[in-house]
Amino acid sequence: MHIQMNTDNHVDGYQRVENYFSSMIETALERFDDKITGLDVHLGDENSDKFGTNDKRCMIEARLAGLKPVAVVNHADTIDKAVSGAIDKMKKVLDTTFGKMRTH
Repeated sequence: MHIQMNTDNHVDGYQRVENYFSSMIETALERFDDKITGLDVHLGDENSDKFGTNDKRCMIEARLAGLKPVAVVNHADTIDKAVSGAIDKMKKVLDTTFGKMRTH
């Protein structure tokens, strides 16, 4: 599965972010590996330099083989929590999507 990481100008350490979160996402979603053709991950800080709660954002879009893409968004007070929450949401969406396909 190909993972494309994208960050805004307010997320520091792009290389660390790309390596760490790519492996975290790949591990968490590996059971769907044969059904996902690619993932687009967008990380950002919506308030830039200002202090704010839940201003870190992670959006994950999964391109699925033979289906329309699905996307989730999660906000948190840190990038790590935003990514973790988005991964949990994506697992639920994929479970639901592929679960419905098995019942039909």
